Amino acid sequence: MKILLVIMLHSYGDKKREYSYEYFNFYLALKKLGHDVRIFDYASEIENAGKLVMNEKLLAHAKDWQPKTTIFSLYTDQFLPSTVNDLRSFTKTFCFFHDDTWRVDYSRFWAQHFDYFSTPDLHGEVKYREIGLNNAIYYPFGCNENIFRKIELPKKYDVSFVGGWHPYREWIINRIRKAGISVEVVGHGWPSGEIDQERMVRVFNESRINLNLSNSASWDARYLASSPRALINRLRSKKNIEQMKARIFEINGCGSFQLSYYVEGLANCYEIDKEISVFADSDDIIEKVKFYLKHEEQRESIASAALLRTVKDHTFSQRFKNAFKRMGVFE
Repeated sequence: MKILLVIMLHSYGDKKREYSYEYFNFYLALKKLGHDVRIFDYASEIENAGKLVMNEKLLAHAKDWQPKTTIFSLYTDQFLPSTVNDLRSFTKTFCFFHDDTWRVDYSRFWAQHFDYFSTPDLHGEVKYREIGLNNAIYYPFGCNENIFRKIELPKKYDVSFVGGWHPYREWIINRIRKAGISVEVVGHGWPSGEIDQERMVRVFNESRINLNLSNSASWDARYLASSPRALINRLRSKKNIEQMKARIFEINGCGSFQLSYYVEGLANCYEIDKEISVFADSDDIIEKVKFYLKHEEQRESIASAALLRTVKDHTFSQRFKNAFKRMGVFE
């Protein structure tokens, strides 16, 4: 099937950074399924010629190539609603909404312009139907099983965290370290800096415990009192609700033990305490880390079960196949 993938080729459109999440997980997964996929890198097109020309070029390219479906991953206001509306006359359109639990107005505005769109919210399809939008597809994140895989490596780290810097994440990690536990931390904004995809997979495999920490603003009084920056961030942040993130599936896809924040919908994907472990608060996370560092058998049992469940139910190959059936474009 011919698929036009409208994404940013590099992370956040920055050519100095690695290829984007969409490239590794959408483009490569679709290619692996045997589809004829082309990338339209809208960030580069805007940089080269501006927003209006980019929109014109997208329309012209799609009209000439006639893809069966055109898949978007939006960022901010790069596209004109008229462009997306016009595309629907010769290709079936689909848009990813990764953050519609908190970017509510943005997602609802754009949803009406696409034939179909995704929602990672467990109750998202019902919520959209209630406002007259009937083409939502429940589509939590997943993982590209060809990238996120189990590698037989010796355990190098007791505890690790891979992800962007956030004041709440820093506060949690500092509390764990003050409890005498070593934590390896890498990612954008941290002193150790960003790592590439291959290195990230190695870190997951080399860690006894992989932390999955929320970047939503917290009302924990101890966190708010920890620094003026923490309070300011909490008051300014629009992220006041937890959401399903890709990291949940990526760590589990590596067959590695994960200790995660809880979010609605998680129990629909993994059985708590059998396929994933969760913490309740900053005190509980320290107790859970200490427990699982001492109990390798329980840790490895959960990690193995998580891998089996991920391969069975949560790969992007399966996600795309299900979405294409719903869209009526499955081949």
